[in-house]
Amino acid sequence: MASDNFVDYVKIHCTSGNGGNGSTHFRREKYIPKGGPDGGDGGRGGHIILRGNTQLWTLLHLKYKKHIKAGHGQHGSGALKTGAQGKDVYIDVPLGTVARDAETGEFLFEITENGEERVLQPGGRGGLGNDHFKSATNQTPRFAQPGESGHEGWKVLELKILADVGLVGFPNAGKSTLLSSLSAAKPEIADYPFTTLRPNLGIVSYRDYRSFIMADIPGIIEGAHKGKGLGLRFLRHIERNSLLLFLIPADSPDHANEYKILLNELKKYNPELLHKDRILAVSKADMLDDELKAEIMKELPTDIPRMFISAVSQEGLVELKDLIWKMLTDEGMD
Repeated sequence: MASDNFVDYVKIHCTSGNGGNGSTHFRREKYIPKGGPDGGDGGRGGHIILRGNTQLWTLLHLKYKKHIKAGHGQHGSGALKTGAQGKDVYIDVPLGTVARDAETGEFLFEITENGEERVLQPGGRGGLGNDHFKSATNQTPRFAQPGESGHEGWKVLELKILADVGLVGFPNAGKSTLLSSLSAAKPEIADYPFTTLRPNLGIVSYRDYRSFIMADIPGIIEGAHKGKGLGLRFLRHIERNSLLLFLIPADSPDHANEYKILLNELKKYNPELLHKDRILAVSKADMLDDELKAEIMKELPTDIPRMFISAVSQEGLVELKDLIWKMLTDEGMD
């Protein structure tokens, strides 16, 4: 088994910088012995910022960096000089990264665009200098505002794969074989369940130099929504796919029931997944003759597109790509 360098979940402790204190300075020059207050403001503490980066596809770089700290803001000084702000810390993450509060589970935001920046942990505000507090009744305020302390806490980062098509099926349904046939991706393939232990992405070339992205998601088993098998590790990736391609192997004992189980697992995890466009493909069709295909077709649901494909003999793959493209782009669709 190849080493697993795909990491889609990390928990990190973030400490933002303290804000600098405001200054209580008074203007003192040679001929102005009693100048007014001129204390500057403190600089804000450094933020911890997530930044989208299309060159990344995993959170591996954060797996062993659990504690992240930003710089402190500098104190204000005389002549209304504001202290320097604390150094911000930027964390580059792949697109599709979701940030949550580790204690409450609250959704904070999601990074979806290259270069997008969102503050994960804000720095403390700088304090106001005494110049802000002068008034007609208090022309020499001898106090200033202290800077705010930084914030700290545990955050969870989850990666949801961004792909046009998600392959959904039981372990050993032929998803990895199909992906390797349609794209240049080289997922590990073998004849046993859970060969795929992490999502694999492949770029599928289409006509006229067009392409779409397909994701091979680790196989579903009954009870996956409860965390059984690879459970919740992969279900969140399906949320980001535009189109779901269900694969049922030709040698399945009950094709209709297998599809029903897959659909039920998605529904229990997140009912909104059922609103996505779906295609049902019977894989390993090179094992079937026309009579068996006709029998299987009678079993399958009639409310979604159905087809027979074989990654080995290339049967139906051109038609499959045509159908996927039409459904992704609405070309030729009513």
